[in-house]
Amino acid sequence: MNILKLTLLLTTSFLSCQPQADFPDWKLLTEDVPAGIPMEFKADLIPSDKLIHRGIVSPDLSAYYYTLSDTNFEQFDVYVIEQESGNWSEPKPAFFNSRYNEHGMSFSPDGNSIYFSSTRPVTLEGVLPTWHIWKADKVDGEWTEPIYVDIPNLRDKLASHPILTNSGILYFHASNLDYSEMDIYQAKLVGSTCGNAEKVPISLSPNMGTCTPYVSPNEDFILFAAIGDQLDLYVSFNDGQGNWTKTKSLGDTINSLGQGNPYVTADRKFLFFTTGDHKRKGWKVKWANIETGLPSR
Repeated sequence: MNILKLTLLLTTSFLSCQPQADFPDWKLLTEDVPAGIPMEFKADLIPSDKLIHRGIVSPDLSAYYYTLSDTNFEQFDVYVIEQESGNWSEPKPAFFNSRYNEHGMSFSPDGNSIYFSSTRPVTLEGVLPTWHIWKADKVDGEWTEPIYVDIPNLRDKLASHPILTNSGILYFHASNLDYSEMDIYQAKLVGSTCGNAEKVPISLSPNMGTCTPYVSPNEDFILFAAIGDQLDLYVSFNDGQGNWTKTKSLGDTINSLGQGNPYVTADRKFLFFTTGDHKRKGWKVKWANIETGLPSR
């Protein structure tokens, strides 16, 4: 696993003079591909009265899903644009979007399931009304109706931003209903039911919370937002014994105004993340070229 290469790339400034790489397999034909400096992705998707919170690209690179909310954080909706003959379609609500709130979506490594957080009601006893995790599967090319993912020991907690690994471990953040004591958890997923969740042991200052995880399919590294005076993105590495160590900030080029919601494309070439001034709420989804820096086993 090339940890050194990833650490050097993500904890130092990107080189503005780096030549733009050629990515013939990418289908994002209407966008310039970022080279040295992170670029805003599809700024035209954000209405003037909305905030963008997260953006992810489907594993086959044919669709882009993103979350918008009102400026009072009262309604969250997920939209999608798709590639059609080399052009983006018009935005439309994602198939799992509902009259409730949806956010924190991610794909399974094989692209055949999508996990997300939602405030839609759950009828199971002991599940309190807040954000919980849901999933939908693709069967014969069609998405199924979403189902609730039960985490028995967190039914009375807020759970959001799920990400599934190759081994069937579901990572997510959880907190009290008032968003206090927020940290990243993990649980073994079997079907639509998890075992009891455990907090992920990341080596980080004990007074800092963690949220919005992205975990690589092989669980060799985790990207997440550390909760301090502002959100800052960090990377931590799996030591092979279940511990996450050598934790590093992603540096000033990424951590400029407060950011979270990291997501690495399935081809391991690009990092998507959200950044912006919390007070001004001028948030953007940006993407950065990390092709040469991601580790492999």
